Amino acid sequence: MKKLVFRIPATALLAAGLIAICVTPVAWIAPGLQVLYVLPLAYAYWVLRNRTTVTEERIVARGVFRTTTLEWSEVRSIRLVQKGWLRAVREDASEVVLPAVRFMHLPALSVVSGGRVPDPTVVEEEPEEVTDEVTGDVNGESSADAVEEAPGKSVQSEK
Repeated sequence: MKKLVFRIPATALLAAGLIAICVTPVAWIAPGLQVLYVLPLAYAYWVLRNRTTVTEERIVARGVFRTTTLEWSEVRSIRLVQKGWLRAVREDASEVVLPAVRFMHLPALSVVSGGRVPDPTVVEEEPEEVTDEVTGDVNGESSADAVEEAPGKSVQSEK
């Protein structure tokens, strides 16, 4: 069974660490400001929790507060929203956000879904016409008789 998990890259956790470092001087100015450490913890939780799992049977979109499971039969289409994010459109026209899935993931989504989601990057090629091209030198010499000369040096060919 094919399974693909789309998630926010783990390197985003470096930002949580940076936020914690930047909050430290402010958090220790007055009692009670240590609550500011909740910000980097909440961001780290968001990075770790948001993901979309796609299999041949279903899509599981996991957000911060809820998880939505969609069977492929419930999905009418995939909609592209601003900044390249994707949403699944249900049969009743409601939309489900697909966390961490972007436009660039459509080819992989097409493969895992078994073709239920069309791949927009595939272009059908038309058969090319067969043409005979004759190449020759500008001076009318064939490529076998042409001799390349370097500036300042003479080159002799044997005939």
